[in-house]
Amino acid sequence: MTDLQKRMLLKAAALTAVASAALVGCGKKEEPAPAPAPEPAPVASAPEPAKPDPLKIGFAYVGPVGDGGWTFAHDNGRKALEAEFGDKIVTSFVENVPESADAERVIRDMAGQGNKLVFGTTFGYMEPMLKVAAEFPDVKFEHATGYKQAANMRTYDSRTYEGAYMAGVIAGAMTKSNTLGVVGSVPIPEVLRNINAFTLGAQSVNPKVKTKVVWVNGWFDPPKETEAATSLINGGADVLFQNTDSPAVLKTAEAKGKRAFGWDSDMTAYGPKAHLASAVINWGPYYIKATKEALEGAWTAGEGTHSWWGVKEGAIDIVSIAEDVPAETKAKVEEVKKGLADGSFVIWKGPLKNNAGKDMLAADAVADDKFLSGINFYVKGVEGKVPGAK
Repeated sequence: MTDLQKRMLLKAAALTAVASAALVGCGKKEEPAPAPAPEPAPVASAPEPAKPDPLKIGFAYVGPVGDGGWTFAHDNGRKALEAEFGDKIVTSFVENVPESADAERVIRDMAGQGNKLVFGTTFGYMEPMLKVAAEFPDVKFEHATGYKQAANMRTYDSRTYEGAYMAGVIAGAMTKSNTLGVVGSVPIPEVLRNINAFTLGAQSVNPKVKTKVVWVNGWFDPPKETEAATSLINGGADVLFQNTDSPAVLKTAEAKGKRAFGWDSDMTAYGPKAHLASAVINWGPYYIKATKEALEGAWTAGEGTHSWWGVKEGAIDIVSIAEDVPAETKAKVEEVKKGLADGSFVIWKGPLKNNAGKDMLAADAVADDKFLSGINFYVKGVEGKVPGAK
C-alpha cells in the first residue's frame, strides 16, 4: 500500500469518527422530571359549638343537712343529681331555712343568683315560693309536699305513708304493751296519713294495739322530740314512731330500753339496740327526672302538675330490719312491699272508721288521692283528737 492510500484511509477513519460524534451530539435532549404537585391546602374545620352553660339548681332546706333524717335524705337526692349529670349542672343549697318570711328571701336570692331550677323542700315554703315564682317567670320552681301550683311552679311528694304502714306491721308484732307512741311534727294531712297508716299496719297483725300521739309543732327540734318521746314512754308506749326530722326519738328509746324506728333516712347508727327498722325516702329518682326535663326543655308546670311517688317508683322503702324481728313478720313486710309495687295491695280500703266511730270509707271502697290529700282525722285505735279539727 502506497503512502497515498494510507493517508486516504486515515482521513476516512477520522471523518467517520467526527460523523459519529456529531450523531451523538444531535440526539434528543432528556426532559427534566416534572415537579411534584403541590399539597392541597388544608380545609378549615368548622369551629366546635360553644358548650352550654351548666344548669344552676338551688335547694332550700328546712333543717341541717346533718339531721340524719328529712333534710339528709333530700341532700342525698341532690348528690344523686350531681352523680347523674356531672358538669351539665351546678347545685347549691341553703340549710336551716325557717318556714317564715325568711324562706321568701332565700328563695328569691336563689332565683336572683341565676338558679333556673329551685327546689323548696318543706310544706311551709308553699306561699313564699308562689310569690317568688310570679316574680321570676323564667325560673322553674318545685315545691315538696304542697298542693298549689303555678305556670312555673309544680309540686312533688313521696308516699311516706307506705313506709309508715310497713313500720306499723313490725311495731304490731314487736310491742309487748300493745301501746305504740308517735311523736308528731305538724298536724297536716301528710303527717296524719303517716300516723294512721302506722296504726293500720300494726292493727293488721295485732288488733289490740292502740296509738298515742304527742305533737311538738315543728319539724326539727331535738329537745322537744326527746321530751315527747319520754312522755310517750312514761305513758306506756314500748315502741315509738315519729314524723320529725332528727334521730332524737330513736336515741331516747335506746337510752330507756325501748324500741323505735328511723324516719326518712336509715338511722340505725343512732340507736342500734332500739332500732327496729327505718322507713326511708329516696328523692333521687324524682330529682333526676325533674332535672332531665329541665335540661331537655320538657319541664312543664301549671294546675294539676303534681307527682306523688312511692314504693312503685323506688321512692319509699323499709330498710335495716332488726335481726330479732320474727321471720314471719319480715315475710309480711315483704309481701306488703311487693303488693305496693305492683298495685295488688291497697292500704286505704274500707270499711274505715275514725276514732269516733264515724265511717270514713265504705266497705270495699278504695281511697283516691283527693281523699288522702285531705285527711284530717285519726283512725280507730289512735287516741285523742287532731289539733284544730272540729
